[in-house]
Amino acid sequence: MARILVVDDSEFMRKVLRNILEAGGHKVLEAKNAEEAIDKFLKDGADVITMDIVMPNTDGIECVRKLKEADGKVKIIMISALGHQRTVMRSLEAGAVDFIIKPFTADDVLESVNAVLQMEI
Repeated sequence: MARILVVDDSEFMRKVLRNILEAGGHKVLEAKNAEEAIDKFLKDGADVITMDIVMPNTDGIECVRKLKEADGKVKIIMISALGHQRTVMRSLEAGAVDFIIKPFTADDVLESVNAVLQMEI
């Protein structure tokens, strides 16, 4: 069982991801913004973080940079709507290791998380 931190400003999207990940046997922590994500990661840790790109105040890309500064081995999967390819590329350059495009299936999420868990960083 891995610890997954789900970061999204949408309560609905956090719930969808929580349900998928818990059904896949993972423990889920949640954060509604970048600041909360950084605090929770530093306090509780996580094996993988799923990160929405578009959030108020600090966006997902800036949050990736801050998390990578705090822990260079953190594994982050970006979640983005179709049409944000340039933003996805910027997030990968910032240190994210994978991305999932909305709309996604439960299989998409679990395949990405399981693959990222196997990565050596």
